Amino acid sequence: MKLLVIGSGGREHALAWKLAQSPKCEKLYALPGNPGMESIAECIGGISIEDNAAVVGLAQEKDIDLVVVGPEVPLTNGLADALKKAGIQAFGPSGKAAELEGSKAFSKNLMKKYGIPTAKYEVFTDAEAARDYVKREGAPIVIKADGLAAGKGVIVAMDLDTALRAIGDMMEDGAFGRAGSRVVIEEFMEGEEASLLAFTDGETIVPMISSQDHKRAYDGDKGPNTGGMGTYAPAPVMTPDMVQAAEEKILKPVIAAMREEGRPYQGCLYAGLMITKDGPKVVEFNARFGDPETQVVLPLLESDLVEIMMACAEGTLDKTKIQWGTGAVVCVVMASGGYPGNYAKGVEIKGLADAKSAGSLVFHAGTAWKDGKIVTAGGRVLGVVARADSIREAVTQAYEGVKMIDFQDAFYRRDIAHRALEYGSSRS
Repeated sequence: MKLLVIGSGGREHALAWKLAQSPKCEKLYALPGNPGMESIAECIGGISIEDNAAVVGLAQEKDIDLVVVGPEVPLTNGLADALKKAGIQAFGPSGKAAELEGSKAFSKNLMKKYGIPTAKYEVFTDAEAARDYVKREGAPIVIKADGLAAGKGVIVAMDLDTALRAIGDMMEDGAFGRAGSRVVIEEFMEGEEASLLAFTDGETIVPMISSQDHKRAYDGDKGPNTGGMGTYAPAPVMTPDMVQAAEEKILKPVIAAMREEGRPYQGCLYAGLMITKDGPKVVEFNARFGDPETQVVLPLLESDLVEIMMACAEGTLDKTKIQWGTGAVVCVVMASGGYPGNYAKGVEIKGLADAKSAGSLVFHAGTAWKDGKIVTAGGRVLGVVARADSIREAVTQAYEGVKMIDFQDAFYRRDIAHRALEYGSSRS
């Protein structure tokens, strides 16, 4: 089979890495891809992934059998619809189904209608009304831009001033563009967050190994929210009973709800969960693989990813056996100094080959070629990944890989998986 991966980040590198292992993979393309993917895929530039007609044209030209869509924007733009209309199989939800991520208001209203556990909320298009609500409810409280904001449109306000400032920034100052013209204001949920990704064909849904992301920029879960500074899998907080509760109360109901609403959902469903004293509740849904969750979940997958994705696209997931390996995986994100604010680009990266030869998986997230050298080209630059028998061993090995890589002003959190280690459980 000829496969095409859409995207250029660490998630897409991890997807390409796993797809390339399939005996069914005859040829792998990436649009646009990145330097790290070049050893396993032919990277194609010059086409915008947001130009549906151009992507369909490329898929037809290369005689692609399956297109795997990584980022959320092409999905919400209806790329999967355009591909399927042209007779090309795509892994990823339709534009209507991707609204589950594209609009937080849609997602929350759906959960309310179908009784899926989530935080109490209200939706606002008027800044003054939003401020009045926050003053009545008090802090802590959560302010979310309704639309897509690259994982940064959420402010967890621990005090009233921060909440009011967030409303002004989003709704009046356009901090997130049109995405923030409507906001969802939620109650603050107490508990521990975890991510549960799942494969689905619109009828059957199969959870993957649980994981936990570190959104805050600095050690101790401090600083601004980022796209993710590191991950680990499995997450000890997601016990077998908790995974089953999430599957029965959240995953199956939301897939049934989307079907009922005439928006059948096929692809990867990402459930961001808060594990509360009352059980799992939804923080958010994403319409695709998480980044950097993918980088720790896929190394534990023992089944053929191409077969699974085709089963999702063709509606035969109930006949597909999915097997997972044992042990644990940890990913440490190496970022550019200043991220998630302003940061420099074009800085040479050294030590990549050393880290790889020492056994680390290095997924490129924001890199480029310049004068024959690999340089930084984004805020999150690399995901350094290690798999071991325990989370503690995987943490040690991942940081050994990080130490071998160097670029000017590189920074990374030094406490990835700290919650898992604090559990002291048999799984860590």
